[in-house]
Amino acid sequence: MYSGSLFAISDGMTYAWTAPMIPYLISEKSHLKTTLHEAEWLETTVMAGALCGLPTTIYFVDKIGRKKSILLATFVQMMTWIAIGFGDKMIYLFVARFFAGMAGDMAFVAAPMYVAEIADQKIRGFLSGVIYLMMLMGCVIVYSVGPFLPYYVTPIIGVGVTVTELFIFAFMPESPYYLFYKNKPEMAKKSLQYFRPNINIEKEIDEISSAITRQKTEKGRIQDLFLVNSNRKAVVIMTVLNGGQHFCAISIILMNLHLILEAAGSTYLDSSTAAIIFAVIMLAAATVASFQIDKYGRKVLLITSSVLTGICLLSIAIYFNLKNCDYNILDVSWIPMVSVMIYAATFKIGLGIVPIVVTSEIFPARMKAMGMTMADAMYVGWSIFCLQIYQWLTASYGLHVPFYLFSVCSFSITIFTILFIPETKGKSLEEIQFLLKGEKSPDLNSRLPTA
Repeated sequence: MYSGSLFAISDGMTYAWTAPMIPYLISEKSHLKTTLHEAEWLETTVMAGALCGLPTTIYFVDKIGRKKSILLATFVQMMTWIAIGFGDKMIYLFVARFFAGMAGDMAFVAAPMYVAEIADQKIRGFLSGVIYLMMLMGCVIVYSVGPFLPYYVTPIIGVGVTVTELFIFAFMPESPYYLFYKNKPEMAKKSLQYFRPNINIEKEIDEISSAITRQKTEKGRIQDLFLVNSNRKAVVIMTVLNGGQHFCAISIILMNLHLILEAAGSTYLDSSTAAIIFAVIMLAAATVASFQIDKYGRKVLLITSSVLTGICLLSIAIYFNLKNCDYNILDVSWIPMVSVMIYAATFKIGLGIVPIVVTSEIFPARMKAMGMTMADAMYVGWSIFCLQIYQWLTASYGLHVPFYLFSVCSFSITIFTILFIPETKGKSLEEIQFLLKGEKSPDLNSRLPTA
């Protein structure tokens, strides 16, 4: 199963690649002559590719399956790293980054679906969280390698990661849910037996079969995401969680960490070292969260994360507000550095890992491809919108204003989580659908309590 998440290392490397590479590309040492304006477009190009890849993602995830979609996306990612490594003109980098965005979009839709459909409900949260761990590992690799080693080293690592996945994941079976959906029950049984060795799978086979049969009777049009009450609830939850991630400043801090610390006047660490520590803390926190998500549940981690993240963002906002008012804050200039490092941990224990887990669980089989693709589109869209809001507020009113906004958003997610997000821990995908409908699952009614 972990082999199906290796693509996320490559995707994390793609996401973080511009942080160390833009300074190189605009320097005198660069093998490609470019301007800062051109180099900055390398970030937007990835997001544009992700948006343009939405139709193909919807088509391939349902047409060729979760497994083949992951393999296709991985192959495209491999080719983009080759183009980046050998490209001797900026146009090659732009094209490669565009297709990397398309591939990342498909992989981040197909992989969570695949994991949610193969995992035992007791460990589904942990396995879904592995995708984020791999992505963060990719960020750590780029932050650690990019500033210190030659330009071509990062693409070589990217190619190595993608080739490894292509060779290993090709031998994994397709999701049993997808195979039942495509009327291949015998293949579905073999697939489930592969993931449940030495376990009697007959009961689970019957549950999956009945769930797919029931869900096939439901409409699968895109408008049903909004017309069907349970789907509409799922869309609202998905929208808030995906938007909330960005309005809790994760993209802002990842892309502007160096500038934020320099504006704070922090001299405790240089920006390259701070970026590595920041990424390592995120990876460590996400690892801890992935082991706890099936123990304490999704809501507890979300509430804890959003409250603590809000406090960190509020601390940064107050610091910059006082600095903007010309208060003598030299003695507390450590606050932004400490706050962003604590933020790295508090964000990743919940806000950074729970949304992808919950989103992969709350859509029915017939709507899953459209729902997950919409979630990915919203993730990209909210990222662009949040970056624009940050830049406008910072330029117009000062750095403290957007951080006040982000802290308010963090506390608002706490309230939303308490009131509207159902706990999906330990529930089958079928039980979650009944939960969203406000009904009790027939399976739940027939189960007797165990000692």
